[in-house]
Amino acid sequence: MWTYVNPRGRYYMRAKSYFSFGTSLHQALQRFYDAGDTGVTTASEAVAALEESWIDSGYETPDQMADALSEGKEILARHLEAVEQQPPSGKTVFIERQFRHDLGEFVLIGRVDRVDEQPDGTYRIVDYKSGRESVSEDDVRNDIAMSIYQLILSRRFDDRRVEASIVALRSGEEATVRLSSAQLTELEQDLVAIGQEILRRNWDEMTPVAKPLCERCDFLPLCRQHPDYEPLLPA
Repeated sequence: MWTYVNPRGRYYMRAKSYFSFGTSLHQALQRFYDAGDTGVTTASEAVAALEESWIDSGYETPDQMADALSEGKEILARHLEAVEQQPPSGKTVFIERQFRHDLGEFVLIGRVDRVDEQPDGTYRIVDYKSGRESVSEDDVRNDIAMSIYQLILSRRFDDRRVEASIVALRSGEEATVRLSSAQLTELEQDLVAIGQEILRRNWDEMTPVAKPLCERCDFLPLCRQHPDYEPLLPA
């Protein structure tokens, strides 16, 4: 259960099984790649670590949770066995690290799964996707989070080249993209414009408008509090 605090009080968000699943895998991978003394250095040890720290929130039944744990073990073991056979070319320098980039009126914050330093000094951001079967360069290029990670690290480490990779854990596929300096500058300008609009708009004067996706939104109860909110009628 997640908690969201707003001016009208405290609101509790529903736990979701896919968040628990992804977080559990990330924690096991963090222990495997962490350069510190975690006690997890092999695929089998990582699988044991997954079971120890498994998050069971959000599952509808014990059987559903058990099936997810079994699937998670298979995904983790397959991925790390492949890593053991063909280790990454770079050296891991950051694990689950938060970075910040000051944009004046607000701060851009990103938390990366892993950063590897390549033999040529390039920093490669690695992001795990537990639900993906495949990934392409276009997927990485069009992923806003991956682009923002590149921007933040490029500004933080301006003496290095930075690139980003998405790893589809279910299949082992991986794709890598490096945004150009011009693309990063354009992204930064867009983010500043969006951030300024968010800060300066008078949100109290806005009326929430129902959309088909609203029924799946955790924040729908907040919109329903607005006196002029009208839900969509059944088709």
